Amino acid sequence: MSFDNPALQFDEQRLAKRSLLEEQGVPLYPPTFKRTHTIAEIRKAFDSATHDPSPEQVKTAGRIYIVRDHGKTFFCDLGDESGRIQLYIRKDSLPEGKFAVFKSGVERGDIVGVTGRVFRTKVGEITLWVDDFELLTKALCSLPEKFHGLTNLEKRYRQRYLDLIVNEESRETFRTRSKILSQLRNNLISRGFLEFETPTLQPIYGGANARPFTTFHNYLEQKLYMRIAPELYLKRLVVGGFEKVFEIAKNFRNEDIDTSHNPEFSMVEIYQAYADYKDMMSLTEEIISGIVREVTGGYEVTYEEQTLNFASPWNSMPMDEAVKTIGGVDIFEYTLDELKEKGRTLGVEGIEAVCSHREALPLFFETLVEEKLIQPTFILDFPIENSPLAKVHREKQGYVERFELFIAGMELANGFSELNDPLDQLKRFEAQEEKRRLGDEEAQMHDYDFVNALGYGMPPTGGVGIGIDRLVMLSTSNTSIKEVILFPSMRREVTSDEEESVTGKDEQ
Repeated sequence: MSFDNPALQFDEQRLAKRSLLEEQGVPLYPPTFKRTHTIAEIRKAFDSATHDPSPEQVKTAGRIYIVRDHGKTFFCDLGDESGRIQLYIRKDSLPEGKFAVFKSGVERGDIVGVTGRVFRTKVGEITLWVDDFELLTKALCSLPEKFHGLTNLEKRYRQRYLDLIVNEESRETFRTRSKILSQLRNNLISRGFLEFETPTLQPIYGGANARPFTTFHNYLEQKLYMRIAPELYLKRLVVGGFEKVFEIAKNFRNEDIDTSHNPEFSMVEIYQAYADYKDMMSLTEEIISGIVREVTGGYEVTYEEQTLNFASPWNSMPMDEAVKTIGGVDIFEYTLDELKEKGRTLGVEGIEAVCSHREALPLFFETLVEEKLIQPTFILDFPIENSPLAKVHREKQGYVERFELFIAGMELANGFSELNDPLDQLKRFEAQEEKRRLGDEEAQMHDYDFVNALGYGMPPTGGVGIGIDRLVMLSTSNTSIKEVILFPSMRREVTSDEEESVTGKDEQ
């Protein structure tokens, strides 16, 4: 058996102790251990414990985090998911031979089951006087140094299991994430929404402007795409008669990785028949403010040294007004050539390719406004050119009924009055196809089946997508998306004796 692979971090001394324990006939990985209490339950049940050990025994289990050897006694810290407790182990309290096994073979990181009686030390700490123990799992890898823990960011993300073992803050973040998902799901179900699942592998991707990941199905002999959004499938369900639908979805976008973007991310998409974008704004505000209240106990969250206030009502303003008042540029005061020159001066990316003032508007917004939107703010009324799935605005020609929610400079939600005119949708898809032909890799594909579905009639519908990862970031005061995704996308580690496999961009 070879342990040469650098991915294996087995400790030689631990391997030697394992061999010694095997020779002594000590079971190293027994199949089960019956607990009577978790550690939290012990602390609660014996809150009034005195210095005298309790008459009744308890059985609990967990990982050893600290071992203090005092010769004929040990003090250890034992931890499970619910908390930690101190163990007191005496040579004369254990069955014959057990103390020697503990002294020679059990160490920090191992998982043990213990039987004992509860007492309170002279300094007031609830402690378990161990009458017997079982080694349940012999750890072959050493934990990081006990006082400083695991601080290397890359190792924390690559070896999340180790991060969770030693960093309570990380465990709390992911507990909160689980609570947020439960709150989100329960909130929508209580409002009469039904949860559905739609395809992750799609023959035609759509629902957002993004570059997809591609794959190939051998049996079908066709290219497939990882979904970038579940939108077009969920709206097919509305056509089919389901009036309130949602999906908590994993989406995949072949894009850059930074503190607020991960190629694989989670979001919830929600659609409601006979509603519009204003209804979805209200729903979004109620859901998010309610989640923040449930998770944090209030409406204020500290994020990057700023206090975010999620209490209603939230701010809202049209995009053109935001660019004018916050960005300081009234784009309609310039000719198109003057506007492009202004954009070059301000470093507006993509300005050369625009063909109208409205096409330039989102670019100026992203450059001049987005990062300045700290408190929850809805930006309304997007140009029709970059919103191929939204209904035309009932009052502003050339615009659509669309909003995006920004908090702490990040987009958190995106919603529309959904386009349900099949001929208008056909024309919008054709415009997107032309953009693709001219080299826009993020333009949407033409989905004729979706247009056909609209041909059977979709009622007026409001829809919104909310980014779950960013919501968790804000709720837990984490400024990197990698802190709230259990296993974030990372470049593969390549060792000196490996040849890195390089894939061409067009095949990614």
